[in-house]
Amino acid sequence: MAVTDPLGDMLTRIRNGQQAKKDSVLTPASKLRQRVLDVLQREGYIRGYSEEVEATHPAIRIELKYFEGQPAIQYLQRVSKPGRRVYSGAKELPRVRNGLGITIVSTPKGVLSDAEAREQNVGGEVLCQVF
Repeated sequence: MAVTDPLGDMLTRIRNGQQAKKDSVLTPASKLRQRVLDVLQREGYIRGYSEEVEATHPAIRIELKYFEGQPAIQYLQRVSKPGRRVYSGAKELPRVRNGLGITIVSTPKGVLSDAEAREQNVGGEVLCQVF
């Protein structure tokens, strides 16, 4: 069965893996997923990720992060979906939990966190929010 929202699928796998207290989760590989994982790693929400070849399909193993038994990611939600794309300018980027969380944005300069996008003064498609 084809996945209509690959990024939403990856976020759900992360959410489910953390609820089940898994050390890592496996997701199919794509460049967009890797760029989002780069932002999550830079911001300290995951320990890291590595590429694997599962049979014939490339995959990504995501190392989940916990702090005192609790998941590092308390809230993870997809904002822009295939049926409804959400775009925002650099000045209008939403703040998550008054700046405690991050918004991940796909910009012409790559996939960035909201703070990086404001710093570079670029807007784009709001992919997801993390806290």
